[in-house]
Amino acid sequence: MIRTGWPRRLLLIIAGAVSALALPPVHLVFLLLPAFTVLAWAVFACTRPGRAFMAGWWFGLGHCAAGFYWVGHAFLVDAERYGFLAPVAVIGLAVGMAVFPGLAGLAAHLFRRWRPAGPLGRILLLGSLWAVTEWIRSWVLTGFPWNLIGSVWTFSPAMLQGTAFLGPYGLGLVTVALASLPAVFLWGWSRRRGVIALAGGAVVGLVLWGAGEARLAGPAPGMVDGIQLRLVQPNIPQHLKWKNELRAGHVGRQLEMSLRPAAEGKSPTHVIWAETAVPYNLSGDEALRGAMARAVPAGGALVTGAPRATQSTDGSRQLFNSVHALGPDGTITATYDKKHLVPFGEYVPLRSILGLSKLTAGRLDFTPGTTPRVIRIPGLPPAAVLVCYEVIFPAEVAAFSASPAWLLNVTNDAWFGISAGPHQHLATAQMRAAEQGLPLVRVANTGISAVVDSYGRLLATLPLDTPGILDSGLPASLQQRPPYGRFGDILTWLLILGALAIAAFLPPGRESDAV
Repeated sequence: MIRTGWPRRLLLIIAGAVSALALPPVHLVFLLLPAFTVLAWAVFACTRPGRAFMAGWWFGLGHCAAGFYWVGHAFLVDAERYGFLAPVAVIGLAVGMAVFPGLAGLAAHLFRRWRPAGPLGRILLLGSLWAVTEWIRSWVLTGFPWNLIGSVWTFSPAMLQGTAFLGPYGLGLVTVALASLPAVFLWGWSRRRGVIALAGGAVVGLVLWGAGEARLAGPAPGMVDGIQLRLVQPNIPQHLKWKNELRAGHVGRQLEMSLRPAAEGKSPTHVIWAETAVPYNLSGDEALRGAMARAVPAGGALVTGAPRATQSTDGSRQLFNSVHALGPDGTITATYDKKHLVPFGEYVPLRSILGLSKLTAGRLDFTPGTTPRVIRIPGLPPAAVLVCYEVIFPAEVAAFSASPAWLLNVTNDAWFGISAGPHQHLATAQMRAAEQGLPLVRVANTGISAVVDSYGRLLATLPLDTPGILDSGLPASLQQRPPYGRFGDILTWLLILGALAIAAFLPPGRESDAV
């Protein structure tokens, strides 16, 4: 292998970019094998901590640049003002996110200094420390646990079940460890021992897949009686969404879609619109609520996203990214205000220093909400509401103040155009459903809207960049939450600590190929 200099760095960047092809929607999972083999070789070939960090960082730079390229689309919505920032944003995000694989490489080097590790120990070390840094990434600077490596399995319902028992980070640990196994051939093992190691890894993968198949072979939870949902996907382009002369037409279009006859004769009991589907302060507009009440089914509700403006006691104005449930008489029966806001999208950190404005409409920053996440909508079981990227945070989805029966994710992925972003967002939502044993309903302005059962399986979808309505029942939740839904990251840390302990006590191998 290439040992030093720019050829080595370029190899790591390419390996990282190749590993991103395993992510949704491409799912070329087999490419993880050469990619993580290169990373494992590079990290454990280093004799200095700084070089081990940089090996992980170069790999992470390629992985994150290829995996997060779609972020640049958001800056092209208003290309005249922000287009020049598109490459800066993608590269800047990749540079920052690459720190976490770098930390995994550094920690692996320091661990090996303390306790020399043989080939299998190194494999467990890399998988464990990758999981640790993914967990850290979910918290640092408000967190960004997008494209966790375990999401590569969302194309396989059976493999996805691993997240119900191991959690997303635990599934990532296993994934990285298995993908790194070919590196044992580079560390002095004979062909026979290496083949045995690969066969053992294949057995682990088959066991994980078989356990998932066995879990899915049980009786399906079915649908909740008496509920028929209508998901409305208007496909309004982001550059037109907030234009004053078009806003009323956007609402009217969604009203028309909501009132269309049901194809199978099952009239909807509840209608759901996407994040900020109503581009007005709905809570302060009684006339608009009255007009929208035409689309509210008798005894049901219209659930929609809309900005909500209030006046605080000191006279300042507060703006919330809210979800309202509207009753047949036009009254608001339930409200959730988004808690976890998107930096630079919904508020600008250090605004007075940076002098930037947020990408979303208006100059006023959104305020984090304080309303309960679990709300009660008339005619529906209790729902945990997740607005946009709130669904990417495993710990937040698990931290309910009350027990919900389903998850509602409303979003507006129009920012990211026809790219991998909306597919990755949907895959993340599938993981949350499988982890919690709760069905998830996802309503997106431009797609991908979907109904996901409590095993994380897609039951129905509306394609990306396509207007339409999706009528579906509400899947039932599992009778008992899966282990990760009950214990959360306690399971993750037990798995990580167990793998690190095994790595520490496995017999050390000979040092070779050091740089």
